[in-house]
Amino acid sequence: MNYNITIGITCGDINGIGLEIILKALLLKKAGQQLRLAIYGSTKVVAYHKNIITPENIQFHSINAPEEAQPGRINIINCWTENVNITLGKPTEISGKCAYLALERAVNDLKTGNIDALVTAPIHKKAMQLAGFPFVGHTEYITQALGAKDSLMLLISDDLRVGLVTNHLPLREVAGAITKEKILDKIFILSETLKVDFGINKPTIAVLGLNPHAGDEGTIGDEEVSIIRPAIEQAKESGILAYGPFPADGFFGSGMFRKFDAILAMYHDQGLAPFKTLSFGDGVNYSAGLPAVRTSPDHGTAYDIAGKGEADETSFIRALYLAADIVHNRNEYLEMRANALEVAKRKTLVSETGEDEEIVEVPEE
Repeated sequence: MNYNITIGITCGDINGIGLEIILKALLLKKAGQQLRLAIYGSTKVVAYHKNIITPENIQFHSINAPEEAQPGRINIINCWTENVNITLGKPTEISGKCAYLALERAVNDLKTGNIDALVTAPIHKKAMQLAGFPFVGHTEYITQALGAKDSLMLLISDDLRVGLVTNHLPLREVAGAITKEKILDKIFILSETLKVDFGINKPTIAVLGLNPHAGDEGTIGDEEVSIIRPAIEQAKESGILAYGPFPADGFFGSGMFRKFDAILAMYHDQGLAPFKTLSFGDGVNYSAGLPAVRTSPDHGTAYDIAGKGEADETSFIRALYLAADIVHNRNEYLEMRANALEVAKRKTLVSETGEDEEIVEVPEE
């Protein structure tokens, strides 16, 4: 790839593995050399984590804004200036505050178009709570910050895409949060995402049930009959190739998931447990349905191995390149739509004027 794209990268929790995987990817694997990358964090903290993975003397470049980022360099936007205590492996108010400051500045740049996409390193919910972060996670914060009505948490690997109707909810609250309208909204987002961001013209979507055996026709809960199936039927009436509801255990156990372009699960662990079993370390978390692109690795802060140099950077690298791919796909889709609209206008003009004119599309050099 040789995309003319600027991507922001948040440092995540400074007590976790976020900066370790970022630096392993950029320094050791030379990922993203053709992209303009800007790390939101602190040169001092980045240098601390660099020393964990390599004794090599690395030059960091402090920049004031993402437009100053240059390809092939470690560009850092300092989001705080004071010295901070790093306590590897523990959630602290300081680690939450630093993650919050980096995220806030990066999302603002994403919102104003100063960066084309954002890749977020993992945060810890307890540390963010200590720092006064009023959201359950990245997805909810970014969705509100970008002014989106809704979004979809979508986990992606080479051959598996799993979206969620509900995200970070206690299990006892899941059933009450599932409505026909909510499921329908998520199906629409998923279908449009597959078309625009992944270039799938007629995507097929499998929808899972909520209850064991997908309710067994109402004998083990009636949500499938009264809520989920009506949502699927309405989606079909809108031209979306949606199917189900499927019992989650048999759906994954039989390998049926391979027959669909994406799967919509009702709650977090119903979708993420099989996804991570099949793709852990290779997956990417994508916030679908937003006006801007945000991806992240499919794992957390991994406090238990923080500072040991054991963290695997594969998921972060995949998140970085997926963000670039989606920006490229969106731009290409919009360009194709604009070209198609222009052709339609010209044909309409010819028809209205009655001129016998042949319209020939000349490809660009």
